[in-house]
Amino acid sequence: MTYVFEPPVQASVAVLDSEGRFPVRRIFCVGRNYAGHVREMGNDPKSEPPIFFTKPADAVVESGADIAYATNTANLHYEVELVLAIGAGGADIAESDAAQHVWGYAVGVDLTRRDRQAEAKKGGAPWDTAKAFDQSAPISAITRTPPAADARIWLAVNGDTKQDARLGDMIWSVPEIIAHLSRSWMLQPGDLIFTGTPAGVGPIVAGDVVTCGVNGLPELSFKIAPQ
Repeated sequence: MTYVFEPPVQASVAVLDSEGRFPVRRIFCVGRNYAGHVREMGNDPKSEPPIFFTKPADAVVESGADIAYATNTANLHYEVELVLAIGAGGADIAESDAAQHVWGYAVGVDLTRRDRQAEAKKGGAPWDTAKAFDQSAPISAITRTPPAADARIWLAVNGDTKQDARLGDMIWSVPEIIAHLSRSWMLQPGDLIFTGTPAGVGPIVAGDVVTCGVNGLPELSFKIAPQ
């Protein structure tokens, strides 16, 4: 096949203890999935079904990278999340079958332009500008081994812990997330699912070093560099 210009490099994520890489097809994200975070954003945690939004595949950034402070914002926020790497596709997946579709697990951060998100919410507009920007999805290496159901999830900025919770605090479990998501999209191998963030989100600035993890998974770290 001949293209009118060279196609972009396939976005991918490192796999723990392997030279192989996980090719990224799409990135789905779950909003408002920890009660504490829902409340700190001024909402009722039981008022609505899961909220989904997306990021471009090439928003992924490797652990250890320097990430430029995002343009078009004065209020860049961190949100640590458990990430699911889908290895088997499907639609209308039953909760009882959901685990069979997960290839691996990682730690991710949903970087957010909080000021742009506030504007979108106020105007009833999509969240794309707030969520789907360049380098907005830092992610650790993927491992095949799942974390414990109630594993600790945490994030620190310059060594100061900001988020500290348990996966068991999720409003919607991993099987429920996959089942709900697959009712609206045909999941495919290469899809990533960021499963929501606990309370404690906040701003980061140039020079900040972010470290985060889910117990049992490879840790993620990155630095915010100047624009």
